Amino acid sequence: MRVIIAGVGNVGYHLAKLLCAEGQDIVLIDQSQDKLKLAASQVDAGTIRGNATSYSVLEEAGVAEADLLIAATNSEEANIATAIIAKHLGAKRTIARISNTEFIYQKDKLNLKHLGIDDIISPESLAAKEIKRLLKEVALTDSFEFEKGLLSLIGVNIDDKSPLKGKSMVEVARMNPESIFMTVAILRNNETIIPYGDTTFELNDHAYFVSQPDGIDKLLFLTGKKREMVKNIMILGGSRVGFHAAKILSARYNVKLVERDADKCFELADQIPDAMIINGDASNVELLMEEGLEDMDAFIAVTGDSETNIISSLAAKNHGVKKTIAMVENMDYIHLSQNIGVDTLINKKLIAANFIFRHIRQGEIVSLTSIHGVDAEILEFEVKESSKITAHELRDLDFPKSAIIGGVIRDGQGYTTPGDFMFQPKDRVVVLAKPDAIKKVEDLFI
Repeated sequence: MRVIIAGVGNVGYHLAKLLCAEGQDIVLIDQSQDKLKLAASQVDAGTIRGNATSYSVLEEAGVAEADLLIAATNSEEANIATAIIAKHLGAKRTIARISNTEFIYQKDKLNLKHLGIDDIISPESLAAKEIKRLLKEVALTDSFEFEKGLLSLIGVNIDDKSPLKGKSMVEVARMNPESIFMTVAILRNNETIIPYGDTTFELNDHAYFVSQPDGIDKLLFLTGKKREMVKNIMILGGSRVGFHAAKILSARYNVKLVERDADKCFELADQIPDAMIINGDASNVELLMEEGLEDMDAFIAVTGDSETNIISSLAAKNHGVKKTIAMVENMDYIHLSQNIGVDTLINKKLIAANFIFRHIRQGEIVSLTSIHGVDAEILEFEVKESSKITAHELRDLDFPKSAIIGGVIRDGQGYTTPGDFMFQPKDRVVVLAKPDAIKKVEDLFI
């Protein structure tokens, strides 16, 4: 696949890394020579310096032969123009990064495909949806459902109280005789570990499991956690992410949003009538206490300042808030959440890049998701009559070591997969795979 990426900021650069790991034919366009040099030193991609709205630049990039053009510069107007021009010059598919909420909520009325824009993505809107997903269970660091919960991916921190601390995978299997869950990954000191029999849980590990519905409560018990639901939420910052998050969450939860700009508070109050908007300084913990910080189940810090978000989240945690989420601009911060005390750190540009990547990868893959900070993807495949994976028992398949099968959905039931498991056509298989293993895993399902 030939892919042109216009804009080598965080979104474009991370996306290029994901696509180049699969051997895709990538061309990067940016007006900054420094950004292009940095990208070229890290990924195998062609580079062109120039304005992506220029006919000659797009022609040089081979837009007429492009399977996909992604416009991901910091300028919404440039992205829209680039996508439209590229489509008319022959690009088979175009995606534009935008921020304007009118485009998001009026997408169907605007008929953007008629103009030449096949899809639009908003990092801010996607971040808000990610926040909503993360709030599903307070005790979990992550949660993702397959087929409406027939199987679930959940993340749990291993702390001093966890009975799993110091236990190997073999010992955990003895604690789980019904095989109702499986450990699929461990995040430890920024390293993603695919666990095998002698792998042992250590203090402060972020552990990830694929579980049947009745396995979640057992997992919470084994990790020393209690199942608690979210009711009251405080959001710090009336940024676009804060706006989207409050708009989505206020339909289900009691939401208080704190914003320091008085004029913006009036705007937010008009736009989000179901949320309580409070004018105040995000760094003033006393104000947050007066507004009921200690009564909150979740605290979400999404101001434009990463340090303020982290520090205020730590303060919220210190005052008994069960779930904290902080937005950071630096992607390198993402791995720190397991060490500094904030439950989850998110980066809107990383979320956007991963979303586009999943969007592109639809094909043999039924669904695909990413775990914050984990260098692996969760993929769901549907087994075909011709799939190589049906040829042998799981233990006898040439399955890559940097990937693991977490479970299978068959006839409306979720199962884990022991070594003697035989796959059948129409099975839906949940796989966790590091980037270098994805192509090999895909080949088993062709």
